[in-house]
Amino acid sequence: MGETKGFLRYERKVPAKRPVQERIYDFNELELPLTAEVIYQQAARCMDCGIPFCHGFGCPLGNNIPELNELIYNNQWQQACQLLHSTNNFPEFTGRVCPAPCETACTLSINDEPVAIRDIELQIVERGFENGWIKPLPALQKTGKKVAIIGSGPAGLACAQQLARAGHSVVVFEKDLRPGGLLRYGIPDFKLAKKIIDRRLEQLAAEGVQFQTEVDVGTDISARYLQKMFDCICLAIGAAQPRDLTVPGRGYDNIVFAMDFLKVQNKLNAAEPLDDSEIITAKDKVVVVIGGGDTGSDCVGTARRQGAKQIYQFEILPKPPDSRPPDTPWPTWPRIMRTSSSHEEGCERIWSVLTKSFSGSATSVRQLNACRVEWINDGGNWKIKELSGTDFVLEADLVILALGFTHLVHKPLVGDLALKLDDNGNVLVSNCRTSRNWVFAAGDAVNGASLVVSAIDSGRKAADAVDGWLKGQ
Repeated sequence: MGETKGFLRYERKVPAKRPVQERIYDFNELELPLTAEVIYQQAARCMDCGIPFCHGFGCPLGNNIPELNELIYNNQWQQACQLLHSTNNFPEFTGRVCPAPCETACTLSINDEPVAIRDIELQIVERGFENGWIKPLPALQKTGKKVAIIGSGPAGLACAQQLARAGHSVVVFEKDLRPGGLLRYGIPDFKLAKKIIDRRLEQLAAEGVQFQTEVDVGTDISARYLQKMFDCICLAIGAAQPRDLTVPGRGYDNIVFAMDFLKVQNKLNAAEPLDDSEIITAKDKVVVVIGGGDTGSDCVGTARRQGAKQIYQFEILPKPPDSRPPDTPWPTWPRIMRTSSSHEEGCERIWSVLTKSFSGSATSVRQLNACRVEWINDGGNWKIKELSGTDFVLEADLVILALGFTHLVHKPLVGDLALKLDDNGNVLVSNCRTSRNWVFAAGDAVNGASLVVSAIDSGRKAADAVDGWLKGQ
């Protein structure tokens, strides 16, 4: 504990954002970093609660949060940077895009505002880069074993780094032009600038990780090739199968999946080559985003920067309460009303609405037909009921489906490997090993769509399992 009763002396502070009327005209990061003095005060708020739920319950990586806070309070930044990296390969990613379940599990969250854990960790890693404390850690001795990582998202990168440091030769295959997976192509630049990814990739390359991009494994190279050339492989291909909306009129060209929409803008920002037929823009259009989660919010912010005329966001669930309800008690993740930076920039949010059909002309949607609904608890099973007389029609020039993801894409690679799947269509594993003993899996391919922090944790665990298997343990 850094300061006795610091939580009574200092209020919670989080980063300010660039003004709305400034940031909506570019894709630059929107948060302004906290000063060292404010970070010091936030660390002082950590109250030595005895059982740190932030560490054991809230953080999937098990970051040593109370110890980090005490180090910062005592101005021991370099030691804090080293301790943070002992559990988290990429704090600069989680410090920007993690929703911080550690904070909702903070003991102060019972009846006060939590410690600003996410922002403390972000400033630790950024100071580490500024001062040259974060350096490549190549293995002192090679094992002679070769591992292929399929996918370069957070799970794949974490797995690759851990295995390279253990002395194995690691090749990461990525189907797109640059490594990064969801981090690069799914998260908008205003939340995660891509130079942040490139900075870390330089470290991985210096540690011996090889990247082979624009390789669609399963199509460009076969499963048989992988088995012949590598001792084992780890699938970290994410849960890229989007959940669709099967209603009449779904087939119009201007009804698109969220990831297709976000990926195009990220490619444009990076000056990556695109055909005119691939470009999707919200400029001067009435945009409807169907889905109320973080991905839908990212689509709202992107559409606003593209110059959308009007933006609506639909959510089939009812509007959440403003304070923590009894069904999500501390220290669980609370089901409460959240307003993102994208919502602040201009968007009409509509809850308890069901999209019933689309109508239009030729290949373009022109109208969305929907109704209001209510949720009925039938013996513990929630059922949806349409409310009579609530049908309405909304004009739309672009509809973006942000309904989440069902599971990883099965064809061709997973099918060629003949891997067993669980009931949700994810890869079935035991200690990260699939039904084929030389094939491991990590991240969303195993757990379904989840958080970046959870993907990093899964990648680290997969690396540990692969390392043990390669060493015959």
